[in-house]
Amino acid sequence: MNSFVNREAELQSLEKEYARKEASFYVLYGRRRVGKTRLIQEFIRNKPAIYLMASEEMERENMLRFRDKVADFTGNELLKQVTELNWEMIFQQLVKGKPEGRPIIVIDEFQYLSKSNKGFPSLFQRIWDECLQHEDLMLILCGSLITMIESQVLHYSSPLYGRRTAQWKLKPIGFNHYHYFFQQHHQSHLQMKDMDLLAQYAVTGGVPKYIEIFQGKGSLWSLIRENMATRGAYLLEEPIFLLEKEVSEIGSYMSIMKTIAHGHHKLGEISAALNVKPQGLSKYLSILEDLDLIRRQVPVTEENPAKSKKGLYEINDHFIKFWFLFIYPYREEIEAGQTDQVMKQIKDRFIEKHAAFVYEEVCRQQLLEHSYSTNQPFRITKIGKWWNRQEEIDIVGLNEESGDIIFGECKFTEKPVSMRVYQELQQKAESVQWHKNQRQEYFVLFSKSGFTNQMKAFAAEKRNVMLWERLTLL
Repeated sequence: MNSFVNREAELQSLEKEYARKEASFYVLYGRRRVGKTRLIQEFIRNKPAIYLMASEEMERENMLRFRDKVADFTGNELLKQVTELNWEMIFQQLVKGKPEGRPIIVIDEFQYLSKSNKGFPSLFQRIWDECLQHEDLMLILCGSLITMIESQVLHYSSPLYGRRTAQWKLKPIGFNHYHYFFQQHHQSHLQMKDMDLLAQYAVTGGVPKYIEIFQGKGSLWSLIRENMATRGAYLLEEPIFLLEKEVSEIGSYMSIMKTIAHGHHKLGEISAALNVKPQGLSKYLSILEDLDLIRRQVPVTEENPAKSKKGLYEINDHFIKFWFLFIYPYREEIEAGQTDQVMKQIKDRFIEKHAAFVYEEVCRQQLLEHSYSTNQPFRITKIGKWWNRQEEIDIVGLNEESGDIIFGECKFTEKPVSMRVYQELQQKAESVQWHKNQRQEYFVLFSKSGFTNQMKAFAAEKRNVMLWERLTLL
């Protein structure tokens, strides 16, 4: 099992801070299960480091554990006998007795210290200002509760604001690197086809913890049954657990996300489905966006996205969307042992309701990365979807300087794509007003099942038409 995948940029960022000639204050944060702790462990390996995983215990329990770690790190065994403790004294002893080299101090789940002591950010500001910032060391604060880390460490109102020297919000793994998780497993990436990987990615998303769970033996359906759709399954209640850690009034957030998952994407549609005034939803939607659980999309050609009235809300996490579509509505049946019926619902609707949309997103990302690496047909500076009241285009990529634009359709069907799909895409492109009559147009078709001979022959003669059959795995 290869659980450390595609974190080169993150490691480079950490190493850059470690190479500073003065104290570093690094903030690493992101949603749970995304691999923050694993990244830190990889970074501090073979470096002098002291690591505290804060817990939800009383503040003194965390303080005692940190005291013992500092005693071991500095070789000061007498420190373990000190019972009249405070944080300043422990950090002073750490600085006084730190070994040679540039030590790293890691406080993981930092937010728990702030939960047990509301004044901890102010206290820690004093520790940094008076004790740490003039030393040759690196401090890493790591947290999972995104709203708390942003408010208590990164926001301008926080006492710690302006102290950090770098920060990184850790994101899930992209599809292009997804297959690396299977290199050392019985189902190697050479054996798994790109569409098999896509189906598994549509369930797990790019969250390393979920990917590891789904590396067991058996088909995708058997893994879903075992890990999500069976009474007592490990992931049966996972999104509830994630939200409970982040927000109060969990019921309101669950209702909003369920509504979005089931096809209500406009603010007016969500408010009507929940019988709540639109203005009453703004706070909840904003927090869900901050948590990276949903995103607001607008047509890619909109000049002022924030003020656009065409905004649509989408669930931002493939695993969570899958759960709200196929697990959450059937929890009673799962608890009653009716897993067979639930699995039938999943199999019957998986592609139409979920996998086809994940395929679209992966195609957009692949086209964007292709333009970066090859500059063909042109360098895309902005990519997304486009729609109006009558029509929708899966992919629109553009370069705002050159005026080039590419239109794309993604077909996750069992039939080869024909000329009709291309002709319909051409017609829809006419409705896009961006740089009309002053642009160079290109077209791309993605197809799970290939293309007709007529379509292939046509594309071979046209420099501005691309056909994309296989997904690229880096």
